[in-house]
Amino acid sequence: MTALPILFSFRRCPYAMRARMALAVSGVQVELREVVLRDKPPEMLEASPKGTVPVLLLPDGRVLEESLDIMRWALAQSDSLGWLTHDDQNLVSATDGPFKQALDHYKYPHRYGLTDGTAHRDSALAYLGDLNDLLSATLYLGGARPAFTDIAIFPFVRQFAATNELWFAALPLPALQRWLSALVSTDLFALIMTRYPQWKAGDAPVHFP
Repeated sequence: MTALPILFSFRRCPYAMRARMALAVSGVQVELREVVLRDKPPEMLEASPKGTVPVLLLPDGRVLEESLDIMRWALAQSDSLGWLTHDDQNLVSATDGPFKQALDHYKYPHRYGLTDGTAHRDSALAYLGDLNDLLSATLYLGGARPAFTDIAIFPFVRQFAATNELWFAALPLPALQRWLSALVSTDLFALIMTRYPQWKAGDAPVHFP
């Protein structure tokens, strides 16, 4: 039996979410190892000392430790939905960079010595306004169907929205709110958010998807 790739993942991590979505839609089966971030397994740290998820160990010995690399690798194996036809690297970089920094300061102000994250919340809103403008002209950033850019970005918008759901729902961002609701309502998202127990060495393999 051919060894499967091994994915170290954490259910609620937005980086791991987008990696799992690309793996699921590609149909590439992996052995899923669910990690508890305060109790990281030594097997993961040996493969990727930076200690963040997701990490994908390939059967040929390569280690992919960035979620976007995992997405692109999976879709290079099979991309039946054409996700790679829309990969806006500038927009994804803006999400992973300035927006994510503002999101973290908004969501976890005390980690950064702040009394609250309001200023960073408002900074992130400028980015969300631009996204809303883009989505006012099309259902998804990739057109009529979700594509790579949508999947790479939306877990972070979801995290922002969940910080204060009532406040977010009242924002004048109807296209963005519709887009987010559509993506989190998919069967694919439900699949990748399945709960798994913490992986320990010696456990029976969990295959995903």
